[in-house]
Amino acid sequence: MALIHVDFFSEVLGMSSQLDVILPQKTHGEIGIASAAKKEKYPVLYLLHGMTDNQSTWQRNTSIERYAAEKGIAVVMPCCHLGWYTDMKYGFRYFTYISQEVPDVCRKFFPCISDLREDNFVAGNSMGGYGALKLALSRPDRFCAAASLSGGVDASSCASRNQDSFYPSLWEDIFGPQETIAGSQNDLHALAESLKPEERPRLYMWCGTEDFLYDQNQTFRDFLKGLSYDLTYRESFGDHSWKYWDIQIQEILDWMLPDGKEAH
Repeated sequence: MALIHVDFFSEVLGMSSQLDVILPQKTHGEIGIASAAKKEKYPVLYLLHGMTDNQSTWQRNTSIERYAAEKGIAVVMPCCHLGWYTDMKYGFRYFTYISQEVPDVCRKFFPCISDLREDNFVAGNSMGGYGALKLALSRPDRFCAAASLSGGVDASSCASRNQDSFYPSLWEDIFGPQETIAGSQNDLHALAESLKPEERPRLYMWCGTEDFLYDQNQTFRDFLKGLSYDLTYRESFGDHSWKYWDIQIQEILDWMLPDGKEAH
């Protein structure tokens, strides 16, 4: 695998931004790393970070490069700061950035990654879990599947729970008044309900039973099942920490790309 650190200018954010990108590389002499067959176009996973993290955190806390090498999948890890992958009420347009600019820039910089919907996936943990589901439910034309690990899947509940954390106006800067979140483009329930069955992406959710977000993950699971989504839901012992996400990202890659699946 090749690991590439990208500093580029974001027209959407109006400032320099960062991506870390893992690209498949077919090797013969590298010791201890399995690599998948060389392909003309590789599937790609956009892997999103949580609230206190950045584009490097998945690499520092998991073996994502090794896991991706075995699957032959490119991984794009963008930095989205504390924006909740949202076009902020008072701030930057992080949803436009992550849903449009980042994929477009990556396809220009790295023509070896596929632009086909069926080869494009998104996943994330915590805030990134919310972002992953939001991306796929908002842009099902671009993403065929999304996975959330310990996701903050109810933005209104998260805003209420954390109103005293970080800086006082954080949540209102992002979403506006809390009472306006329900039914908006920032409400995963509303997004899921708006899609026709033939438009829907495949979804995967995992949450630890000791996680402080466990209840809202159960609620959203039941909501999606009520809508007959193609949902894989799993839970196990665990809290909101990387020792569990490192295990679960391997399960997600197996779910996204079962053995024998080829990029289109």
